[in-house]
Formats: sequence, C-alpha cells, structure tokens
Amino acid sequence: MSAKPTVVVFDYGSGNVHSAVKALERAGAEVSLTAERQAVMDADGLVVPGVGAFQTVMEALRAKRGDEMIERRLAGGRAVLGICVGLQIMFDRGVEHGVDTEGLAQWPGVVDKLPAKRLPHMGWNTVQPGEGSALFRGIETERFYFVHSYAAREFSLEPHPSMRAPVVTWSEYGGPFVAAVENGPLSATQFHPEKSGEAGITLLTNWLAGL
Repeated sequence: MSAKPTVVVFDYGSGNVHSAVKALERAGAEVSLTAERQAVMDADGLVVPGVGAFQTVMEALRAKRGDEMIERRLAGGRAVLGICVGLQIMFDRGVEHGVDTEGLAQWPGVVDKLPAKRLPHMGWNTVQPGEGSALFRGIETERFYFVHSYAAREFSLEPHPSMRAPVVTWSEYGGPFVAAVENGPLSATQFHPEKSGEAGITLLTNWLAGL
C-alpha cells in the first residue's frame, strides 16, 4: 500500500493540466487525472485547475458534476485546492466582458477585472501571506507566477465561531487582490504553483502535509 497521499486533478477539459500533475508528483503525491466520481471522492486531496474564462470553467465543471463533488468533499471536511480560475470560481460570482456568471459560492464576493493599465498580469510577483499561513511556510518572501486579468479584490467571509478564521494572502497589481486563501478544507491560489519553480513545489508539499 502506498504511503503517498493520493490526489486527483479534476479533469473537465481545462487547458494543460499535465504540468500540475507533474508538480504534485514532485511534491510527493500519487496523482490521477480524472473526473470519475468515486476517485474524486476517495482521494486524500482534490485539485481544481482553471484556465480561461470564469463562465467557460463553470460550464465545463457543471457538465461533469464537479460542482456537486466539490461541495460534497468540503461538507465532509475533505481537502480541495483550487488553482487560478479554480480559486476564482469559489466566489459568488465572476463578471467578465459584461457576462455575470454564478460561481460555487464558497466565499462571498465578486471576481472582476483588475484595475491595471496593462493586462493580463503575467509573470512573477511577490505575495503577503496571511498570519499563520500553512501553505507559505518557509516561502513567505518568494515570488510566484501569475497569468490573469481578473481577480477577487475583497475578502469578506465572516469566520465561523467554531472554525479557524480564513487565512488570506494578498498581492498587488493595479491594487491589492486575493493571491491565496486557506479556509478549513478549502485552499486556493490565484497564481500557478506548478509554474512557480521550487517555491511552487514547496507550497504543494506544504498542502500535501496537511492532508
């Protein structure tokens, strides 16, 4: 029996996810790329990648009933990690090109266009990890790789009395935006850990350590 944590990268047709699979394997996980319900529900961790438009990702995810599986895992306290648009869809809504799309509503708030002169925000940037962050342990001052034009620019979830308050990590591009969230079993990053070199691998290792 494998001592490695098992991770499913949810396969709903999102862009190139093979770099995420390879990065998770490097971080020490046994990884499957699938949307098969039993595998998704049984894995120690579920990674929800996201490339492209909020609406496209939500439609593709719902077509595979990924929204239900994510909800079910989180209700049972099972770990989920969203990446890039995989973070954005955890909010109530996304507004892109005038299209208002309902998200998974795990967190209140709207994802909309960054108020920057040049878009997309593409390349390496620093982050300001929230106090007590487990994801950024040992890599608090590192840079991470971003590719996005939209972001959540507020985080207003009230902490539940019986749960630890969410740890929110911020970055700046045309103004502050949410770079990562750690909220019970649900974590997410706006940047791509799998494209962020050794710092990204360390972040994934830190996530796996919490499974």
